Amino acid sequence: MKKEKHQGRISQFGIYLGKYLRMFVYQNDWKVIPMSAIIAGVVTVVVGSNMFVTQEGTLTGTFALACVCLWNGVFNSIQVVCRERAILKREHRAGLHVSSYLGAHMIYQFLLCLAQTGVTLFVCTMASVAFPRTGIITPWGIVDVGITIFLITYAADLMALMVSCIVRDTTTAMTVMPFVLMFQLIFSGGFFGLSGTAEKICNLTVSKWGLDSLCAIGRYNELPMVTLWNTIFKFKDIEIQGQKPLLDLIRYAQDNGYRDQFLLWSGQYNTKPNYAASVENVLHNWGMIALLGVVFVIISWIALHSVDRDKR
Repeated sequence: MKKEKHQGRISQFGIYLGKYLRMFVYQNDWKVIPMSAIIAGVVTVVVGSNMFVTQEGTLTGTFALACVCLWNGVFNSIQVVCRERAILKREHRAGLHVSSYLGAHMIYQFLLCLAQTGVTLFVCTMASVAFPRTGIITPWGIVDVGITIFLITYAADLMALMVSCIVRDTTTAMTVMPFVLMFQLIFSGGFFGLSGTAEKICNLTVSKWGLDSLCAIGRYNELPMVTLWNTIFKFKDIEIQGQKPLLDLIRYAQDNGYRDQFLLWSGQYNTKPNYAASVENVLHNWGMIALLGVVFVIISWIALHSVDRDKR
């Protein structure tokens, strides 16, 4: 009998990459692009006006932006492997190389995340988000923000791809997805005071390093804080022995141009080491996101090699 010759890894990679590109066009996978624009538009309308302007606005805005990236990435690939698991199992037994299959997915998702990053930046620009004029790594702040958005989106995409490689059907994948997103958001370290073991768990999340990167690039520690001023203003009418000392203080600061100085002064007492605007800090955060992405790929590769043992 004549020995059958299987396609090599490079040939299989090209075949599968072409397949996913055709699916993008003919099976409406392109819909994730306008969906990204809609989500980014909603977020920027709500929290974009104060992002990179005040500490509170920057923390809220970058957290919301990180949520957009996580949603885009997870939604991209949470079902891509498990929905064709039966086909994958049959083709693997016929000579499919897992590295070619997984590599094609990674390149396709890379291009998809790149397009989503461009759309997100465009929407933010149209919404007049005040991007930093200068970056930490590059000369342009918008480029640094764009790189961070892409890294978060692509790492979340690879995380969802890992889940899709592990689970065996789309129903399970969609059931797991909310818990994956919830885990990322809770352990981002942005809004919830975490300590002990919970604080260490934060280091395992894409959201933590992504949020730290965006705040560092936005120079969070150098921005004014408005919470203290707003709190004082709220109690301006309190009387003490027939006088309103807080109202007098507010009027004095406004009449003499001290309000902005007060906001900067209060911001200096609310700095966070994780948000330091330094090259070392930003590169460290980017490196950790990339490292998590590599871990997700390795786990995906291991999970796909066990597809033949799937008895379902």
